[in-house]
Amino acid sequence: MIPEIKKILYATDLSENAKHAFSYAAILANRFDAKITVIHVLETISTNAELRIVEYLGKDRWKEIQEKNKQQYIENTKKSLNNFCEEMSSNSTSCPFLIDEIIVKEGLPVEEILKVVDSKNCDMVVMGTHGYGIIANALIGSNARHIVRRCKKPVLVIRLPE
Repeated sequence: MIPEIKKILYATDLSENAKHAFSYAAILANRFDAKITVIHVLETISTNAELRIVEYLGKDRWKEIQEKNKQQYIENTKKSLNNFCEEMSSNSTSCPFLIDEIIVKEGLPVEEILKVVDSKNCDMVVMGTHGYGIIANALIGSNARHIVRRCKKPVLVIRLPE
């Protein structure tokens, strides 16, 4: 049985590599007449870091700062994603594609991406990788590596060409 690709989850951190990876998502969407769901995850800080901040600022002040800035950051990120999608769409006139939904989540990127793959019934994931680390040229980035290992759907990981 040949699998159908009708819904592509494109995970982005809005980096140059993510822009490069988006072109692959657009080509696949065009080829298979699929829709693209875009996700960006705002990574939460570690518990250890948060405890240090609370110790310095106080719990109430930290919560106030978080609430005020979180909503503004989410709104700014959604605007950036919309602009990003419009820019990519205008650059890909020979390859029309349809953005189904833009999602901004807060949490651990791997966990949130996997949740969306399941909840939105995506057929595949497309994402870029930086490959940061000691042997960056040999391995893919840690988020991409974890998605590849744990995702039940096909994952296409795109490296930025040199």
